[in-house]
Amino acid sequence: MRLLFIRHGDPDYVHDSLTPLGDREAEELADFLAKTDHIDVIYKSPLGRAQRTASYTEKKLGMEGTTYDWLQEIPRGLKIDDFSWAREAYPDWEQHSDENNVRIFWDMVPRWFYQVPGLFDSSKWRESEVAKKSNLLKIYDHVTGEFDKLLASYGYVRENGIYHVERESTKTLAFFCHFGVTCVMLSHLWNTSPFMLWHMLGLSPSSVTECVTEEREQGWAYFKSLRIGDISHIKAHNEEPAFAGRFCEVYSNKDQRH
Repeated sequence: MRLLFIRHGDPDYVHDSLTPLGDREAEELADFLAKTDHIDVIYKSPLGRAQRTASYTEKKLGMEGTTYDWLQEIPRGLKIDDFSWAREAYPDWEQHSDENNVRIFWDMVPRWFYQVPGLFDSSKWRESEVAKKSNLLKIYDHVTGEFDKLLASYGYVRENGIYHVERESTKTLAFFCHFGVTCVMLSHLWNTSPFMLWHMLGLSPSSVTECVTEEREQGWAYFKSLRIGDISHIKAHNEEPAFAGRFCEVYSNKDQRH
């Protein structure tokens, strides 16, 4: 079985849709997928930017996807006032927090990921202060639980971190969703901390990440990645990928996000 995790195109967050660039990316992606990937089923986030991205591929392939609420982006959940170090970890907290001073889990400045004990450990992250004093565990377990139910419906049942193959499948499932929730699903498949992926992995808008099962021992499968953040469809049109989701490459470049 193949899984394609597709991030939405360049976002217009204010209107929960796509920018003109995002629409071009989504259209180029649809043409690319139609030529290179045989998609059997589409699943999509309920948020507008993912729905709009998926619509181009749905139209191109003549199919309608299924919307799951659990594929929406991981919401803000780290409340600045609950952590003594949070104002240093989020130096721009006043500009980007909501009215309750709540921030995105993965937007703390990089050096703080290494100062909060356990965040990068495959199991200890669940015992970290961040996990225990926020809604992260509830969200993570809901997403991964629903994800496993879906995989089980295709015959792959999770047991002790690997998947028991009760029924083989060669279908390709495409998930049109978001960076944060994709990292949650990947961390679950790979048995690692979501903070490791949130911090170390970059997925450009409209990028494709592919995982395929390997069944080296009959009846037991795991998921191996063949593509991570692939933007071949953008490069084929000699277009620069959107910068959304990244921060400045060098601090002196004030034209990039700080």
